[in-house]
Amino acid sequence: MPFSKLCINPLHAIAIFGLAAVIGSASTFSSLRVHADEGMFPVSELGRLNLQAKGLQLTAEEIFNADVTCLVDGICRVNGCTGSFVSTEGLIITNHHCAYRAIQLASTTEHDYLRDGFQAKSRGEEVPSKGYTVRITESFRDVSEEVLNVVQAEMSFLDRGKAIEKRQKEIEQQAEMDNPGLRAEVAEMFAGKTYVLFLYTYLKDVRLVFAPPASIGNFGGAVDNWEWPRHTGDYSFMRAYVAPDGSSAEYSPDNVPYRPKRFLQVAAGGVAEEDFVMLLGYPGRTARHKTSHFLQYERDIRLPQIVDLYQREISIMESAGAKDRAVALKHTSRIQSLANVEKRSRGQLKGLNRAKIVQARQAEEVALQAYIEADPTRAARYGKLLADLSRFYDELSVVAPRELTERNLTSTCRVLSVAFTVLDAAHQREKENLERESAYMDRNLNLTLQQLMLSQQDLDLPTDRIMLSEILSRLAPFTEPVTFAPVAAEAIPSRTAPTAAEIEAFVENFYSKTQFANGAFLQKCLDLPLSELLQVDDPALKLVTAWYPRLLELREVDKERDGRLNQLYGELQTVKSQYQATNFVPDANGTLRLTYGYVRGFSPEDAVFMYPFTTLKGVIDKTTGVEPFITPERIIEMYEAQDFGPFVHPKLNQVPVAMLYSTDTTGGNSGSPIMNAKGELVGVNFDRAFEATINDFAWNENYSRSIGVDIRYVLWITGKVYSAKHLLEEMGVALE
Repeated sequence: MPFSKLCINPLHAIAIFGLAAVIGSASTFSSLRVHADEGMFPVSELGRLNLQAKGLQLTAEEIFNADVTCLVDGICRVNGCTGSFVSTEGLIITNHHCAYRAIQLASTTEHDYLRDGFQAKSRGEEVPSKGYTVRITESFRDVSEEVLNVVQAEMSFLDRGKAIEKRQKEIEQQAEMDNPGLRAEVAEMFAGKTYVLFLYTYLKDVRLVFAPPASIGNFGGAVDNWEWPRHTGDYSFMRAYVAPDGSSAEYSPDNVPYRPKRFLQVAAGGVAEEDFVMLLGYPGRTARHKTSHFLQYERDIRLPQIVDLYQREISIMESAGAKDRAVALKHTSRIQSLANVEKRSRGQLKGLNRAKIVQARQAEEVALQAYIEADPTRAARYGKLLADLSRFYDELSVVAPRELTERNLTSTCRVLSVAFTVLDAAHQREKENLERESAYMDRNLNLTLQQLMLSQQDLDLPTDRIMLSEILSRLAPFTEPVTFAPVAAEAIPSRTAPTAAEIEAFVENFYSKTQFANGAFLQKCLDLPLSELLQVDDPALKLVTAWYPRLLELREVDKERDGRLNQLYGELQTVKSQYQATNFVPDANGTLRLTYGYVRGFSPEDAVFMYPFTTLKGVIDKTTGVEPFITPERIIEMYEAQDFGPFVHPKLNQVPVAMLYSTDTTGGNSGSPIMNAKGELVGVNFDRAFEATINDFAWNENYSRSIGVDIRYVLWITGKVYSAKHLLEEMGVALE
């Protein structure tokens, strides 16, 4: 079916997107000001929000319109983050931490762009960002019936999950055939209930244009991460390119800048306290429709294990790079990613306990169960629903400690990660395209292998050796799945818990023989068919081959569980809608959403109030000259000279650095544009306050605060400090 720019059956809109019915209630926080509402709202439903009453000066149609160019056309997804076009020439602003991998890959000990920053003074100096893509939403439509018509009542949970997965792939494949040059993706909006097919422009030539030094872009490092006050200039500029005929193409020096349908106008004057702001972006995944049993599993099992393992991995990599910058550069991107998740997980653990979210969810479920049992028909259909969900998470909690550790075998150790992907790709290529795992389908294989080659470039064998010892030690108590025997004659006996000495002997032998640090060897393995690959004499391949049946088993277990949960949560959604007499905003799932709020501080604890702006003075006050509080000398000199140009907050008489606002955000909103009431760019979202790490599970007006870099700091750093006046001119901003 051909797509218009955006088409959706209006009769299905609520079923798909489930917008909250009650919008615009009076604030309990203050009778003198309006408040934000919980929700990452699908853009098709903006007309129901009455945002003009909240302070917006645009109509819903100016933000999104199915027939004409609108604000949404200026928003894009940059890998797992969000970005905004800010010129007619494909210039994108996003976060420094979103561009971090590109900066790292371009850096060497001689040209350390992480340490010193990067600036392309001409288009020819812009650096290709390997592994980066840009995605722009073009259209979407409801495909729920098409997906679910493959489900049969007699299907097992596993067969149900596989049938839905295959049908999604078929729909995506057909959509791409019907719309040459566009990318298709079917997204599940409500588990087991509603599915939407999105079409995207998909750009594969992305280049780094400007990045401040990490001492600006990551000022405060892990110490300040997820904290307020924050003084981080977390932004970078990239540019999207296309072939001369305008089609998406891999990097070529002949490519030309992409010309977006719309770009965001920069509002160099920024915003003030209590101003209306909104974000458009691609938030990752939330779990607000999950039960208390899920929250208990997160609190008691998964999150503590993440915190423990990631702290150890970060410690290993930091120690390895402490005296060797070349090694440190290999680890920087991974450390940053792990540290971000580790601290967020700690915040979520704290929030789950402090906000008593589990208890609140349990109380809701008691009331829901009473409602179900009050009617015989409902009781017959839904009476065991919550008990079935409780049983699921009880069963999961028993096996999760072992399973989570097993899964980490091929993520903690990079050699095994590379070897596993090589083996998995060879197995998958033996199958028909639609039968393969998504990463290995023809449409995705090149990007998967490109990411693999980039991962291999970051391999540091001495560090990886410690990582393998670490994960094998964690696996040792789980004797059943620990199998080393096929690896070498001197390996640890199968199904026997190894001692520390046996593990070290095994690891010594492993790294003395593996060749996966060699790029040519990796490429050779990728070119081999499965039958020949299995004959390659390398301990990494032998180990992952020995583990492969178990890893496949875990993959199948995941599919079975997904099928089971989809059915249970689909039923839960139905009965909750009846009980509450309302519709729901679907959990975030990587698709385009809008959230709005106000530039506003908050009180995290008794007698403490957090003001919503930080300033350049705070940067100077925090500067110690020791990581992570180092400030470039040029900034210190310009601060002392009060050389701020036009980028001064009128009340604070300082260059504002970061700001707080009451929008509803989560992972994936990194890089989202912060826009004022006119839809102009006033900042770039990059984080949440520590108290708001719990947003994935619940949002609250009183403490859910997002953090962004103020556009005035972006412009001051770019144009004044580093003299990239050409970028300000491209964005239509005057320097004086």
